[in-house]
Amino acid sequence: MRTMIALVGAVACLSACQPNSSSQTATQEPTAVEATKTVVESKANESKRLNEWFAVKYEEQLQSSPIMLTFLGRKEKYDQMNDMSEAFEQEQLAWQAASVAELSTNFDYNNLTSEAKISYDIWLYQYEQAKAGAKFNNNNYIFTQFNGIQAFAAQFLINFHQVDELSDMQAYVKRIAGVSTAIDQLLVRAKENAAFGTRPPKFAYEGVIEQSGNLITGKPFSTAVDAQDSPLWMDIQRKITGLVEVKKITTEQAKSLESDAKKQLLEAFLPSYQALIAWFESDIINTKSNPTGVATQKNGQAFYNHMINASTTTELSADEIHAIGVKEVARITNEMIAIKERVGFEGDLPAFFNFIKTDEQFFYPNTDEGRQGYITDTETYLGFINEQLPKYFGLLPKADLVVKRVEAFREQDGAAQHYSSGTPDGSRPGVYYAHLSDMTAMPKNEMEGVAYHEGNPGHHMQISIAQELTSVPQFRTQANFTAYSEGWGLYAEQLAKEMGAYQDDYSDFGRLVNEMWRAVRLVVDTGLHVQGWTEEQAIAYFKEKTPIAEEAIVSEVRRYLVLPGQATSYKIGMLKILELRESAKKALGERFDIRGFHDTVLGGGAMPLAILERRVNDWVSSQTLN
Repeated sequence: MRTMIALVGAVACLSACQPNSSSQTATQEPTAVEATKTVVESKANESKRLNEWFAVKYEEQLQSSPIMLTFLGRKEKYDQMNDMSEAFEQEQLAWQAASVAELSTNFDYNNLTSEAKISYDIWLYQYEQAKAGAKFNNNNYIFTQFNGIQAFAAQFLINFHQVDELSDMQAYVKRIAGVSTAIDQLLVRAKENAAFGTRPPKFAYEGVIEQSGNLITGKPFSTAVDAQDSPLWMDIQRKITGLVEVKKITTEQAKSLESDAKKQLLEAFLPSYQALIAWFESDIINTKSNPTGVATQKNGQAFYNHMINASTTTELSADEIHAIGVKEVARITNEMIAIKERVGFEGDLPAFFNFIKTDEQFFYPNTDEGRQGYITDTETYLGFINEQLPKYFGLLPKADLVVKRVEAFREQDGAAQHYSSGTPDGSRPGVYYAHLSDMTAMPKNEMEGVAYHEGNPGHHMQISIAQELTSVPQFRTQANFTAYSEGWGLYAEQLAKEMGAYQDDYSDFGRLVNEMWRAVRLVVDTGLHVQGWTEEQAIAYFKEKTPIAEEAIVSEVRRYLVLPGQATSYKIGMLKILELRESAKKALGERFDIRGFHDTVLGGGAMPLAILERRVNDWVSSQTLN
């Protein structure tokens, strides 16, 4: 600024010394304010142009994924499923590469606003991750008990394919054939990976066989008089009946739709699932009853390093993550002991764990009434926290949240609760799903923290706010980075305590159990995949450090075995958010605003942790200047 003023003053003096002549014109340099305004306008224009480009490119990307279009509540390509072949995956990677080349060629990064630079960097990061992951296609498990299209496809049709018109139901019927094609394509990839030497553990095969069998059991696959309706057939009839009731179709059209759907189920769906089951039953002999981590695979060590980097969005090594886990386990253990002593329990921590795991006061009855009690009380906890949200957030979600039991065909005893997002326009609410088949694996004292993790202020809030953003390109509203989203979910459990939750010491102990769960994951995941731990060792460590029911522990450990690295994201993400919050508080002092911090973290959608740190630092700088 001082340099510009001096320059303007010098020009003025020189002009005053010149003869006054009409043939001479004075050239006036722009002022500092004008120069700054020009720079700001230039960045705004370049950023606007970039955002328009992102809109075009993301729409191209969406059109390649009928499933994603449906998730967003759109009905284009409503009668199609995604192409699941490896060839198509390679085409998409090539498309991403071309888009990145176009991005770097056509836009001046240094002439973008801070927010636009974040968009640029996220787009580039997503491509780099996809490119890195493509090297390990043969290391991936295609079908497992925890993750696979064999169960997802039915869940997708039942819960996401909304039927409002005749054409929607006709699209549903065609999609049944699309599911069959996808199953066939993925089975080819599973066979190729098996030939490479990559097979999930025996229990994963058993889970795939069971889940697949559940979907082709009952009518119309069985002609027995006492046969129950299969899950899809039940859903098909319900949706067709719904159209008749609102007079969208005639009785004759309903019969025709049922006939067409039955034909697709018997001639397309059934054969693909039978082929899937047959191969898994024949190949199960080649699996390991005592599973090992992925480091024993070809390229296994490099694969696991990629998976933890992708999951945590950091460069932390497996050994570093393991050490962080050990340290966190020790810290949380001390906090658990403090609560044990506060409630006056006589005995050591293992004895207290046994008390928590066995005393009937901590469990609902293993009945339908008990399951409804779990859902009702969860809704009460969420109702309380919703009243506190405006004190801690400026941005609030518009979408509704419902609590539901997992569908019977995919429900598993002791499996982890989870969240499924709604649509950006709110036409489909977000859903918090709970596995309630075994209520002895669902303790009351842990449910409050889980509700805050999956609902508000956790996943529902974070994902709904992201989807509702209009200040960033649409692709960012749907971006998914596990360390960010799961880190936020775990942070939300602790934040809820600051918001007045966990009034009962046992519920607060349950919060610590949930946090310990995530700390143990750092130790167990790296132990299984790098340090040669057996499944039995992992289960034993879990039992020693937590009071979690054995069924849930077994389910968890088996999840880590088939999803290497994913479990490390929760605690790493939470620790980063807490670190950023403390750094901001230290820098801003009394000017620190918890609402502003939370809006900064949530107001840009999901992103890698390093980019999130940059965003928070930019916010801190802006508060310092104000």
